[in-house]
Amino acid sequence: MKLRLAMWGSAGFLVAGLWAIYFAIKSKDVPIDPLVKVLVQVTCPIAFAGSYFHFPIGIYWFFLANVATYALVGLMVETFRRQLRHAQ
Repeated sequence: MKLRLAMWGSAGFLVAGLWAIYFAIKSKDVPIDPLVKVLVQVTCPIAFAGSYFHFPIGIYWFFLANVATYALVGLMVETFRRQLRHAQ
C-alpha cells in the first residue's frame, strides 16, 4: 500500500510539474482560457483555493500541496478498493 500511495503522490507531483512548465512557457500577455483554468482547478485543488481566497502560492507549496492532496485521494481510493476486494 505504501508503494501505491507513493505512486499517487508522484502523480500529483507530475501534474503540478506539467502545469508549472505550461505556465512558464505560456505568454504572460495572453489571458488564461476558461477551459485551462477549469482543468488546473480540477487537477490542482490548491490552485482553486488560492484563486478563491485570493492569496499567492509559492511554487514549492504548490508542489507540496498537490502531492499531499493526491496522496490523500489515493489513500481513500486504495482503502475503498481494498474493502471492495475483501468483501468479494
